[in-house]
Amino acid sequence: MSKPIKTAITPTREADYPEWYQQVVKASDLAERSPVRGCMVIKPWGYALWENIQALLNKKFRATGVKNAYFPLFIPLSFMEKEAAHVEGFAKECAVVTHHRLEPNADKTGLVPAGALSEPLVIRPTSETIIGDSFSKWVTSYRDLPLLINQWANVVRWEMRTRIFLRTSEFLWQEGHTAHADSKEALERTTRMLDIYADLAENYLAVPVLRGRKSDSEKFPGAVETLCIEAMMQDRKALQMGTSHFLGQNFAKASGIKFQSVLEKEEFAWTTSWGVSTRLIGGLIMAHGDDDGIILPPRIASSHVVLLPIFRKPEEQAPVMDYINQLAQALQAQSYHGIPIQVEIDTRDIGGTRNWEWIKKGIPLRLEIGPRDMAADSVFMARRDKQPHEKTSLKRSDFLTQITSILDEMQEALLEKARKNLSDHTKEIDDPKAFYDFFTPEDTEKPEIHGGFAQCHWCGSASCEAKIKEDLSVTIRCIPFDNPPENGQCIGCGQDSKERVVFAKAY
Repeated sequence: MSKPIKTAITPTREADYPEWYQQVVKASDLAERSPVRGCMVIKPWGYALWENIQALLNKKFRATGVKNAYFPLFIPLSFMEKEAAHVEGFAKECAVVTHHRLEPNADKTGLVPAGALSEPLVIRPTSETIIGDSFSKWVTSYRDLPLLINQWANVVRWEMRTRIFLRTSEFLWQEGHTAHADSKEALERTTRMLDIYADLAENYLAVPVLRGRKSDSEKFPGAVETLCIEAMMQDRKALQMGTSHFLGQNFAKASGIKFQSVLEKEEFAWTTSWGVSTRLIGGLIMAHGDDDGIILPPRIASSHVVLLPIFRKPEEQAPVMDYINQLAQALQAQSYHGIPIQVEIDTRDIGGTRNWEWIKKGIPLRLEIGPRDMAADSVFMARRDKQPHEKTSLKRSDFLTQITSILDEMQEALLEKARKNLSDHTKEIDDPKAFYDFFTPEDTEKPEIHGGFAQCHWCGSASCEAKIKEDLSVTIRCIPFDNPPENGQCIGCGQDSKERVVFAKAY
């Protein structure tokens, strides 16, 4: 009888997927819980991922004319109340500031709030209303349009059940806001930004996504239409990785964003908003992690390669380190998809633990270099997408020549693996019993594991959608853009339907 394979992460994905996720976050040194309930501390290795996402998106946004700005964290309550559907959608998640200072209590043993505000301030859950106020001052003529603004910020949504990166009370994101002279241009912007998010997900995070629109019950509060990208994680749940909203004139009317048209008529602007958040890092973990930790796609990785010097005698240290430093300089002089190759050098004397720490952190390439390798002008290379003990000896010159192609090969392999997971667990279902069975776990001790994505007919009724959600905790993740017209019967009520939608359990 063969021995069970020892893994760096306990429990494994198969044994307990939710706990596996928490342990990977911890072991990979990405983030940790903060003293504030539901909030997180993003550590340098995790924040580097977010910085790389920022750099990529900034470049893509600017290429479309978008400019960065910043708006207040505090939003007057009256601003939130201007758009009824918006305030209703966020009311339960809002954190509210009601006082502006602290004073000693009566017996001088502690502090109590004092100095009540004349108007409560909502801590930013999203910025449509406060940005709309600025837009109303900046826009007076059609010549001021389009107005294309983005901000990088933190937001607060008072979540009851939190999970690091996926759902926290405070998180980081970017939110784009635009104003246009006509609806056609605003709709084009809404779609264009979603395409940028899909490109980021697939070509950098190596996560394939479905593109589509949300049902009315799932769209952003106050939006006319919400477009989204949805990805499948390894436990077959969906993760919404980005959204882009066509707001029509709803927020423009609430905020007074008006302009003088070419025909010299006063009109309300057409607005959009769109965003992604640090939730992307959670998606990265769940799409690519294994039972030894996270696997970072090279095009977004915090670093590309770690150099691990090996020497057993004091006199070996100086020549080995000289060899490693020269190799690091040669690597950093190379560019990988527009940025210098990022190199770590780990000189810690902690034995085999050092190697396993980098495996858990998911760095794409690990190079062990000792006196024997130096004498042969070689490196001993391990790829994170291979088994931990699978290593290859390469001539130094060959490694320097091949590194970018090796990294690209790893990137493509991760994307193909994720595509297979999506394909293998997406199924067209027309029978209601088969639909309910699809989302009923075979193992009641592992409720997280179920069928995957179900492509089914839906009549468009909110009541059918709500009944399915109540029965199975399954929602319509999107109505895909590439849906071919197809007559059928609604999976919920049996009424006529003209297209399929994607049902799934979701984070």
